[in-house]
Parts: sequence; structure tokens; C-alpha cells
Amino acid sequence: MAENQTITLPDVGDFQDIEIIEILVAAGDMVEAEQSIIVLESDKATMEIPSPSAGTIETISVKVGDKLNEGDQIATLSTSDTAKTTADSSPAVAAEAETATIEAKPATEPATEEVTAAMPEAGADEHRGNVTPGKKLKPHPGAEASMAVSSSNKTIHASPSIRRYARELGVNLEQVIGSGPKGRLVKADVKAFVKSAMSGGASTGGSGISVSSLPEVDHSKFGAIETVALSRIQKISGAHLHRSWVTVPHVTQFDDADITELEAFRKSLAKEAEKKAVRLTPLIFLMKAVVSALREFPNFNASLDASGENLIMKKYFHIGIAVDTPNGLVVPVVRDVDQKGLFDLAAELGELSVRARDGKLSPSDMQGGCFTISSLGGIGGTYFTPIVNAPEVAILGVSRSKMQPVYIDGEFVPRLILPLGLSYDHRVIDGAQAARFTNFLSQVISDIRRVLL
Repeated sequence: MAENQTITLPDVGDFQDIEIIEILVAAGDMVEAEQSIIVLESDKATMEIPSPSAGTIETISVKVGDKLNEGDQIATLSTSDTAKTTADSSPAVAAEAETATIEAKPATEPATEEVTAAMPEAGADEHRGNVTPGKKLKPHPGAEASMAVSSSNKTIHASPSIRRYARELGVNLEQVIGSGPKGRLVKADVKAFVKSAMSGGASTGGSGISVSSLPEVDHSKFGAIETVALSRIQKISGAHLHRSWVTVPHVTQFDDADITELEAFRKSLAKEAEKKAVRLTPLIFLMKAVVSALREFPNFNASLDASGENLIMKKYFHIGIAVDTPNGLVVPVVRDVDQKGLFDLAAELGELSVRARDGKLSPSDMQGGCFTISSLGGIGGTYFTPIVNAPEVAILGVSRSKMQPVYIDGEFVPRLILPLGLSYDHRVIDGAQAARFTNFLSQVISDIRRVLL
């Protein structure tokens, strides 16, 4: 005998007005007990709400975009002994349910642990996705599978059925781009990825991120054109920059440094530098200041190992300097910056720059860097976001200094201000560390005597 049952939102913690991002069933659909029927999303996580019983969905009381609270009606369900018998007696359904149970059990607990680890304590910076104190998500049993975090810390929003479908086809969901609400993966996305991969249209570059091929466009239809081949350096550096961009989660921290005293000190050494036949540019002082900051914040002088689970802490200080050449950008490395004086660094950097522009750098000249500085001060601009030179975890972008009024001791005085942009790998460095690093670096640059401390 059929009975109607009202499905309402169960206790999901002290969250309110949780938005519906996907409805997984329609009126007339037969569902099993614990089969997901809708997907909710709070500020920091998604969870699926299951049907409490097996039966047929009579009505759906909600739509995508609605916001629910505990006790709100979701749907009505018609249950009957026949429906239960049919569900239990269907070999396909039984086999699928058994498979899902076997597959879900070992994955559920680790997934919960990974989600917990991915959410830092209160006070963590906004980029890391901190949770408001006292606000703890309590997903319904079975919802953890859709919240699992991959080994690359990428949260994949997909229902258990989609995950099972992807496993059957051997598809890594990290490589699939979701077309559902807020990037959620649906079955069509998995099918499209498989079709694209079979036809050679998808490229992952070993990064775990699917990148579609560029469309071929006949530009000559719109006017006169000329085809110019990229230089060898552009081809090499372009591939490296693209790989760094798609594999490293970039964040950039901006700051300003008062270099008024530093510039005065640099100019006072001009005659001595001339006798030694070197150019003592502000970049030389920046290299020494960066080493001081790397000592203070050793996580910036590190690299992730191949597994992505360990940090390789470096005890040496080799600084890469981006050099603009007629053929493209190259980054020669100045080794043991901590052990060399200003004039020695100026001479070595000058020699490397000449070799770079003449195309005479060897591969070893561009390997082993700990940290890179990219300076556009001689060209112009205010701020920019440099791309991390992987496997390094941070890079400093330096723009053109400018005289600005600064309020000091009750009056405005002219000061020479240097804009800084620090891009960093967010897997290794959080926002608070980056802010402290740039603040410390600015202090050292403002008073270069601090490198002696």
C-alpha cells in the first residue's frame, strides 16, 4: 500500500539559508534509500541530501537557487511494498548498491580527514578558506564522497554516481571541467572529456588540468597578416611559464618600500663603483635584502618535492634575475649571494647579463635558483604580477620607483617609493606569511644596514 512521505532538510549544523545548487531527481523518478536528491552549498563546502526511503518522487518543492533551513520541505515521496520489492529484487540495482557501498566505505573517512585538514583554523587568511569559529558543517552520512579533496588540494564537486561512472571509464575527475552550477561535474562533462581525449582534443600536459586546444582561425580573412616564428627562447620559456601558471596556485601580495636612504647610499658609492668598472644598480641591494628575508622566512627558500607532500628546505641562497634580451626573457642565476659583497655581485650580474643578451648562457647558468627577482624599474609601470618560476615557490616583481609625498612627524615629505609585487605558491605560503615577508623586506630595503643583523 502506497504511503506519502514528506522529505525535509535534516539537521546540517547551525548553518542557515543554504543554497541549492543542483537537483538530482525529477517528479516520477524512482529512488533508493540514501540516494542523493539535491545538492546544497554553504560558504565553504557542498553536501548532498539523500532520500530517507526508497520510493517514487511525487513532487519537487524546491528549485535551483532556493535557500533552505532545517525542516524546510524538499519533496514528497510515495513509498510502497512493491517499490521496495522491485528495488531489492533488481539484480542491477542490487549490484550497483553493493558496489557503491564497498567503494564508499574506505573512501569516506579519509575524505572527511582531508576536508578537515584543508580548512585552517580561524584567523587563517581568506585565500585558504577559513571557517567562522563555531560554524562547523555537519554533512549527512554519505555526503563526504562529494566533498573529497584530491592529492593536489583541488576540491571536486561531483555526486557519488558521477564518481563511480568516472572510475568505470578510468577518468581522473581532476582533469574534467564542470559545467554544472558553480563548476559541479555532471555526467555530460565526463562523456565530453572522454570524447575529447579519444579524438586527441584534450591536453593535460601532466598537470592534472584539462586545457582545450586553440581553435584554428584564418586571420587573413580580416586583413593583411605576417607569420613570424617564435624565437627558441620564447618557445622554451613559454612552455615553462605556461606549466608554472597552470600547476601553481598563484597569489600576489603588493607592498611599497621607501628607498630614499638606500638611493642616497648607492649614489655615494658611485665613484668607487666606477673605479671597479661595475654598475651598482638598486637591484644589487635588492638581492642582498631578499637573502635577509629568506633567512627570516625559510619557507620561501624551498621547493615542493615531486609528490607534493614534502618541502625541500634549501640552505643556500642562489637568486635568479630575469633579463630581457632581444630573443626573449631568460633567468640567469647568481649563486651564493649571501657570501658575496655588493661590488662582486655587480660584476657577476653584469657579466651574466651580457652573456644573456649575446645568447651565450649555458643551461647550468639558469639552474638551481632559490628565488627570482623580475625588475621592470628601468622600463616603467606601477605594479605587476610575476609568474612563479617553478620549482621555486615565490618571485619578486619590482616596478619603477617614484617620488611621493609621505606623512612623517606631522608633515608631508618627499620620499622615493619602490612598488613591490610578491607572487607565491599558495600550497606552501599563506597570505599572512606573504604579508610578513613583504613587510620585512620593505624594512630591510628602507634601511639596508639591516642586512648586517
